[in-house]
Amino acid sequence: MYYSYYPYPASYREDPVLIRNLKKAINGEFSAIQCYRKLAELTCRDGVRKQIEEIRRDEMRHLREFSTLYGAITGKHIMPKQTEECPDTFTRGLDAAFKDEQETADFYLRAAEETPNLKAKGIFTRAARDEQNHAVWFLYFLMKR
Repeated sequence: MYYSYYPYPASYREDPVLIRNLKKAINGEFSAIQCYRKLAELTCRDGVRKQIEEIRRDEMRHLREFSTLYGAITGKHIMPKQTEECPDTFTRGLDAAFKDEQETADFYLRAAEETPNLKAKGIFTRAARDEQNHAVWFLYFLMKR
């Protein structure tokens, strides 16, 4: 009898759309983590810095969850890549972060709808809610400057 190493059935392992969406999510979260570190360093307000650091921790959790799911489905480890440049000023960084969080929330909701994998649906949906919350914070900071 053959025992599968992978915890997911073959139909999930062979889902190229889910795998492509996970790769995009992993690289996007990794890029956000890098840029939010820089953004936190660019502000002089402690309250803003603390909130950006909290958002960054959420992004780190998303990266971990997406990477773990990717590994469980493919049996492979993925090395994330930074796919976006970080803006050099605080205002441009806030603007880019707001737009990215909005677009990412839409992408995650679409990814959740496209997959039959219930674990992936849950992870993408929760991450989409977090991303929308992050967008609200970045918009608030933009309005307060």
